[in-house]
Amino acid sequence: MIRADLHLHTNYSPDASIHPKTVVHQLHAHPFIKAVAITDHNTVKGFYKVKELASPYQDILVIPGIEVGAIGGDIIVLGVAELPPRPWTVESVIDFTKERDGLAVVAHPYRAPGLGDSAKNYGFDVIEVLNGISAPQANKMAENMAKTMGLPGVAGSDAHCADEMWTVYTEVQASLDIDEILKAIKKGLVKVAYARKSIHF
Repeated sequence: MIRADLHLHTNYSPDASIHPKTVVHQLHAHPFIKAVAITDHNTVKGFYKVKELASPYQDILVIPGIEVGAIGGDIIVLGVAELPPRPWTVESVIDFTKERDGLAVVAHPYRAPGLGDSAKNYGFDVIEVLNGISAPQANKMAENMAKTMGLPGVAGSDAHCADEMWTVYTEVQASLDIDEILKAIKKGLVKVAYARKSIHF
């Protein structure tokens, strides 16, 4: 079983300030969260930098991801380390993701620029039901959406600055292996939780 933050931005996102070194050092030092998906806005450069810096550490895992600003709302692509071709429609991003065995995740559906109820019209794999910077009511609505659609729910801090990191996490019934994690998430072998921050983080 692993615990992962499945939504985190580095300074490769134009609106974020977290240095890749900070991600790696804090992940290595964290008492129980040992995997992170780097989901920068419309780029995978941050993922590659964090992955490179994390390579000496055997106890942590960096999952490829992107938060794509599609026409209609944000989509998290997990498990794919390349950008979809434009134009980014919801359908084209989902198709691109599934062709590469990734997971198409509805990001913070009820917080702008989320997809809202329109997400129900598409073939998503997963719903982000616990977003660290969304209001509780928005997360509750996302949780209800996941139940209605019969889809697994995941959690991500959506951190853009260092003090937002690791606030929530997804518990995945898998080992520290990307393929195994993606398969377990798709099967719904997940649980979301808030993390109590220790004084060190």
